[in-house]
Amino acid sequence: MTATGTTPRKRRILADLTPLRSSADYRRLWFGNTVSWIGQGMTTLAVSLQVYDLTRSTFSVGLVGLFSLIPLIVFGLYGGAVADTVDRRKLGLYSASGSAALSAALAAAAFAGVHHVWFLYGVVALQAVCAALNSPARTAMIPRLLPPEQLPAANALGSMTMTSGMLLGPMLGGLIVGYGGYQTAYLVDAVAFGAALYAMWRLPAMLPDRGRAARASVLDGLRFLATRPNIRMTFFSDFCAMILAHPRALFPAVAVLWYGGDARITGLLVAAPAVGALLGGVFSGWQGRIRRHGVAILLAVAAWGTAIAVFGLTRNLWLGLFFLALAGCADTVSMVFRNTMLQAAAPDEMRGRLQGVFLVVVAGGPRLGDFLAGSVADLTSPAVAVTGGGLACVLAIGLLALRGRGFVRYDAREPTP
Repeated sequence: MTATGTTPRKRRILADLTPLRSSADYRRLWFGNTVSWIGQGMTTLAVSLQVYDLTRSTFSVGLVGLFSLIPLIVFGLYGGAVADTVDRRKLGLYSASGSAALSAALAAAAFAGVHHVWFLYGVVALQAVCAALNSPARTAMIPRLLPPEQLPAANALGSMTMTSGMLLGPMLGGLIVGYGGYQTAYLVDAVAFGAALYAMWRLPAMLPDRGRAARASVLDGLRFLATRPNIRMTFFSDFCAMILAHPRALFPAVAVLWYGGDARITGLLVAAPAVGALLGGVFSGWQGRIRRHGVAILLAVAAWGTAIAVFGLTRNLWLGLFFLALAGCADTVSMVFRNTMLQAAAPDEMRGRLQGVFLVVVAGGPRLGDFLAGSVADLTSPAVAVTGGGLACVLAIGLLALRGRGFVRYDAREPTP
């Protein structure tokens, strides 16, 4: 087959790069976000390593996650309201500058020999505040940069950005810390923010509708969400997956009890969903042709639950990794269409607040899932927790489909919230 003959097929299968070609602003923003996500992944690992080096306590390392989670939840809703009130470009620029300055502070402290665990906790909390302000503003910008038909492709590309940061960031962070110390990893992260700052600086102003923005509040966003069943269903569907069928907390026990392994097997189990998520973004060209976004979300969440349930039944490592990767791929599909519905169906003056809710759901749902899975496994067994959780997810999403007939009928050509 000739090269010309293969091009359409590749476009149908591989990620749609049209948003990168059609908008220089979006292209710079995507590249800057990708670089900064990798840098943040490096810093996340470096902070965890440094906390353990200082304390020799896994509990202290666990507190790093707590100090980042609470500001994300508290300021996520607030950050969304701010994003609907001010110039989103400036908010994104200032919050990214704050994150870069905090990474530079970590580097300066490490170079100066300042090693205090509470300093690290404080910086992590402040970085989470900056992220909570930056994320809703940045995501709400995209519908102003691209036409509606390109939003699924843009969100698929965005999923690749996040997954690349989750995979490459820790890998590079470990290498850099090993060869150059914590200070080098922090310094590289601070420099990496330069790409995001340049992209934000080149964007046009993104001022809100002043008449409506003056009244913007978190409560207004929640009231809007309470009266918009299709958008509300995007959050409920994600809760089905992340709370009922999220076995991440069980991976250390599973590695030992099911596969007779150690930390290396645990690492493979943790990495498998991320690899699947990355592949879901790479092979996302078909998603732009889907119009029934509600159906796509329901099927993707059901696929996640089914894959997790089957993972709980298998005792072959490579087969287990395959089903975890399949679950990660399904999660990417769900996320792409959920985010696209938020961007397309919601009015511009509400997008920041809804993205703030999205951030809270994404940050809080998996933590609740960790708690539920750990509790059920402690009362029964890991197998019951994993397989039972996957089946509960499929059952719950089926019930949501029966109750949300409008969500099932949702058509991207006529987006209704």
